[in-house]
Amino acid sequence: MRPGPSLAGGVLRPVVAAGAALAALAGCVQAAVRAGPEPGGGPAVPELASVTSFTYVLQGYPDGRLDTIARSPHRLAIVDLSRDGTAAGFFTREEIARVRATGKLMLAYFEIGSIEEFRTDFRAVDRDLLLHTWPDWPDEHFARYWEERWWDQVVRPRLDRALAAGFDGVYLDTPLAYEEIDLAAVPGETRATLGRKMADLVIRISRYAKQRRPGFAIVPQNSPELRHFTGYPEAIDGIGMEELFFRATDVPCREDWCRQNLADALALKSLGKAVLATDYAVDPANIEAACARYRRHATAGNVTVVDLDRVSPPCEPQ
Repeated sequence: MRPGPSLAGGVLRPVVAAGAALAALAGCVQAAVRAGPEPGGGPAVPELASVTSFTYVLQGYPDGRLDTIARSPHRLAIVDLSRDGTAAGFFTREEIARVRATGKLMLAYFEIGSIEEFRTDFRAVDRDLLLHTWPDWPDEHFARYWEERWWDQVVRPRLDRALAAGFDGVYLDTPLAYEEIDLAAVPGETRATLGRKMADLVIRISRYAKQRRPGFAIVPQNSPELRHFTGYPEAIDGIGMEELFFRATDVPCREDWCRQNLADALALKSLGKAVLATDYAVDPANIEAACARYRRHATAGNVTVVDLDRVSPPCEPQ
């Protein structure tokens, strides 16, 4: 848990140029969160838990292509479902397959607790599902993510798109909507009830995807404390964590919530979940300090910039 919105939330802007059954299912596929090489050869795609570095790029794809990501040394890439936020810009199955053929896992980024106005699917959302916006992202609305219509209009279509495009899994942003929504806007709800409903949404996403493709990876971003809700740990394969060690930008994360986030993330790691840590730093000393923490805690790491518009180099091996 941490104050403030997810830094990744809202970062993309239109850039034309640039339960028991669930537990049993998760147990069967946990060791197989990989999809292997594409037909015709190529390096094997790694297991999620074996990844030590990754790249996280949500905008500014050169010429709208994934070539720089394909050429990168990372074994995991997180990219948006769409190169420019529009339905016309969705990455195709062929494009994702070309990157996977270089031996990379590919996770599709999308939000599950909020939606930006520039995205094509915003137009299809019933307006009574939308709540207030984030102060830092004035075109991004929190949503009544527990409503069936939100599933039908936003979450399931995005999940179907990721499955159809051949991604290895999904990287789910804004679970922290449960702690950012103004309680005055949702009478009768509490942080606890909103947390339970967010956990249930992630569980539903996991069940839906894994029934269609066993081994499909479910990786929510932030809010690792949701692990305390029954069924949540079994539903996920990893946790993405922003600002575990450095806040944007080059600010050491020393607050109490930083320590609690790390403790919760490592508790999930002890259950066999991958931890994908993203820190925001440009000072070489801070980059190396973050890398040292990744090595110390045996987590995957990525030190990058807030705009998430470039492939950052991996940590130097030691």
